[in-house]
Amino acid sequence: MNEFALIRQIFMPVAEATGTPAVRLGPGDDCAIQRLPPGTELVFSIDTLVEGVHFPTAYSPRLLGWRSLAVAASDLAAMGADPVCFTLALTLPFSNEAWLKAFALGLSDAAKHFGLALAGGDTTRGPLTLSLQVHGTVPAGQAILRSGARPGDLIGVSGTLGDARAALNWLNESSPSRPVRALLDRYHHPEAKLALGQLLRGRASAAVDVSDGLLADLGHILVASRVGARLIEHAIPRSAALMALHSEQEALAMALNGGDDYEICFTVAPDRWPSLEEVVSSSELTIIGEVIPESGIWLNDGHQDRTVISAGYDHFGGDE
Repeated sequence: MNEFALIRQIFMPVAEATGTPAVRLGPGDDCAIQRLPPGTELVFSIDTLVEGVHFPTAYSPRLLGWRSLAVAASDLAAMGADPVCFTLALTLPFSNEAWLKAFALGLSDAAKHFGLALAGGDTTRGPLTLSLQVHGTVPAGQAILRSGARPGDLIGVSGTLGDARAALNWLNESSPSRPVRALLDRYHHPEAKLALGQLLRGRASAAVDVSDGLLADLGHILVASRVGARLIEHAIPRSAALMALHSEQEALAMALNGGDDYEICFTVAPDRWPSLEEVVSSSELTIIGEVIPESGIWLNDGHQDRTVISAGYDHFGGDE
């Protein structure tokens, strides 16, 4: 299958199945055209996934289709954006029709689920690499930034943390137990929290998605806002599956530093927290600490504070 047949037979059906009036012109021309409703701003982000770095070698193409778009869409969620469309640049070592069809199926499932239309892209030959740029919109001036946290704000997080990191130990398990299956599902089918991000809009003072680990990603908010944080150790949410397979300290370490959870970490002024509780299930959000004026992250174990340093994922492993 040559490049143009690949686009026509594999990806045009995905574009047609996920089309939206917001994309006035999709694949097939030199550029796509996106309509912007009056009073909105364009929000966009790009993620690159490399085989052997962001996903295992010989990973299921259908799972990769879902995972690649979910990872990119999570950035829209953190900004409080309404999803619109995405582009895909796909680098393949060779053209494998069965692999491509399975990948397109997973990609199409995710696109429909997240409300994102395939608007265009590119294909080329080389090591398996995917770059996805996602587009969304927000009412003008209402995007949730990393720079809005203030001393006294509460720090919250959605869902539970550490499951996807723990799943790495079980990716090759042929007969996984129920707890292991729960962890693997968090890794294989991450859920971009788009609806939650939209509810945080106008309520949260800052937000970030947890892709590289809670400490690392919360650290981005703290640096941008020029503040620090005090976290409550026992409040860090961990799933029953994680606790069933690991000691309390192991689970805590994974929850603090493990990546790929794609939950949302946010800050909110105390007087705005009640309005957030009214629109979001209390089981979905957990308050884990507070913003403090002093820089750094402190973890309270119920007796004393200790400073903690992120061990989250860093592509180059160096200091900032």
